[in-house]
Amino acid sequence: MTAASSPTLGPTTTRGSRTGCLSKIACSVSARSLPIGRNCIAPSSIHRMPGAAAAGPASPVVECVPNVSEGRDRALIETLAAVIRAVPGVTLANVHADPDHHRSVVSFLGGPEAVEAAALALAARVVALLDMRHHRGIHPRVGALDVLPFVPLVGFTMDQTVALARRVGRAIGARHSLPVYYYGGAATRPGRETPRPLRRGGYEGLPARLAAPDGAPDDGPARFDARSGAVLVGARDLLVAFNVWLTTDDVTAAREIARAVRESSGGLPAVQAMGVPLASRGIAQVSMNLLDHRRTPIPVVFDRVVDEARRRRTGVGRSELVGLAPRAAFGGRTPESVGLENFTSELYLETYLEPDARASG
Repeated sequence: MTAASSPTLGPTTTRGSRTGCLSKIACSVSARSLPIGRNCIAPSSIHRMPGAAAAGPASPVVECVPNVSEGRDRALIETLAAVIRAVPGVTLANVHADPDHHRSVVSFLGGPEAVEAAALALAARVVALLDMRHHRGIHPRVGALDVLPFVPLVGFTMDQTVALARRVGRAIGARHSLPVYYYGGAATRPGRETPRPLRRGGYEGLPARLAAPDGAPDDGPARFDARSGAVLVGARDLLVAFNVWLTTDDVTAAREIARAVRESSGGLPAVQAMGVPLASRGIAQVSMNLLDHRRTPIPVVFDRVVDEARRRRTGVGRSELVGLAPRAAFGGRTPESVGLENFTSELYLETYLEPDARASG
């Protein structure tokens, strides 16, 4: 199937209702509020970076994409989002909450100093409000503020981003007495290009990791905090988080498809994938990270999942984007052709960087 073609989807019915924001479906919302709706995407005003249309050298812009171990309590998620909105110079672009993963992915961007301030403010509120002792979800995690990656977008180098990430990590470790590990460009040890090796054993295995000779954190104490766990702070390039919902609850099929798709099993380049059950919706999901959309754009991975699902006599119901994606990640295809329903321009990264984004989106 070519990248320009539009695949025929499998059956689109699922057992889970698509009404109710945090009880039945993942919630991806933009900018100002966390509305309840069919797919939880509501039109709202588009916030561009200050000075986006100004002449001369572009002001530096950094994105931060914290993953928080809370995906069910709407009021609590809104409280965390409000902390970011309150920081001058920061644009809160997207909040994606999922009850089965029990996780929220927040996307905000701005100048380096403003993003640093927002990240530290969010960390303080997460530590104060979340308790990992009561957390159960299908996504691997080691802490309440599970991962805190920084992404250079405009006028900011990876070396500068690494320095920013480590500065934030040191502050979190010192202020909250939490173990902090660095990954990606910020890693201090080989083999930590992604959070995966640092999540091995999960939150439950964190005490053993901290006690192991090679388990000492990069910053903060080697002490297990039962409420907050650990924080993984990273510096990385753009990543596209893209999930496909199957029309079956057969998690074995989802895991087989994930194995066929991910690079580590001989699948597509720069793709991570896992098959998981979405119990609240009665379906299985193939959850993926596209580490380099130039090597494997969204349509290529979507078409592969569709083909693999057909081989197992099932189909694809719909897809979801977790956070933002650049237009180039769609490889010339429309969002609808890769299963994204009710897609809006507010999910394009360029919307927050280009002065004419509203007209072109």
